[in-house]
Amino acid sequence: MSHFRTVKISDPRFPADDLQFVTVKSEHLKGRGDICLWVPDYEDLKDVPIVLLLHGVYGSAWSWALNAGAHLTAKRLITEGVIKPMIIAMPSDGLWGDGSGYLPHTDVDYEQWIVQDVPQAVREVIPAVGNTRSTYICGLSMGGFGALRIGAKYGGRFHGMSGHSSITSLDQMKLFVEEGLGLYRQERQEDEDVFLTIHENRDQLSPFRFDCGKDDLLIEHNRMLHTRLVDAQIDHTYEEFEGSHEWPYWEEHLEKSLIFFDKIHNRSVQNSSKILDRK
Repeated sequence: MSHFRTVKISDPRFPADDLQFVTVKSEHLKGRGDICLWVPDYEDLKDVPIVLLLHGVYGSAWSWALNAGAHLTAKRLITEGVIKPMIIAMPSDGLWGDGSGYLPHTDVDYEQWIVQDVPQAVREVIPAVGNTRSTYICGLSMGGFGALRIGAKYGGRFHGMSGHSSITSLDQMKLFVEEGLGLYRQERQEDEDVFLTIHENRDQLSPFRFDCGKDDLLIEHNRMLHTRLVDAQIDHTYEEFEGSHEWPYWEEHLEKSLIFFDKIHNRSVQNSSKILDRK
């Protein structure tokens, strides 16, 4: 029996570069939400990790795949043996305004759409996922804000998180959206700021990384986040590269997140095997 009132998935006989599309009616969205999926083509695929890729403002479920070829990057890395198979799930943000911020709003909850509904939907429609609870979260710009904030807040659900060119505080949304920031405001300041969310949940953090282009309009905000994390002695990885706030940068550097998640997952599998061996 499905967790959702309605779930629809595209027919794999008609793939778009091996992409599949899912539409879910979500109570959290008070309507339907879309997910673009890429599943590696392996006959013995089972219990593979899920990687959620969150898009930025103005985007939708197709953005990572059709603007940056995220699925092609994953396929190349798997084929080359750099990473093991993983499922790439690219949800919409709920399609509110120029961008929902992946935050709870007055009558809809875009945060829980990502936390609960998207992983649940993927597990229902893709048998290869099996019983795995290995889920990772990554995003760009507004999606980086969502990935780092949600990944920290729900450390028990996400085993690793990564951000590219991330918005680090809600106030930076005004650089991109026409909607007033009052429509995004949260009851707690901790839910509006990546550092405060990470600091509040520092005892349950999964490994995380983030990067930013040196010519990005958000570079100083990312540098400040890095500095605050260092001062608070919170372990993380921060990198800077040439580039700005644009798709070529995200296309190039997504592989760093996928490799990062693969290493975390491999360590987890190895540790689980050691525990079983001792039993």
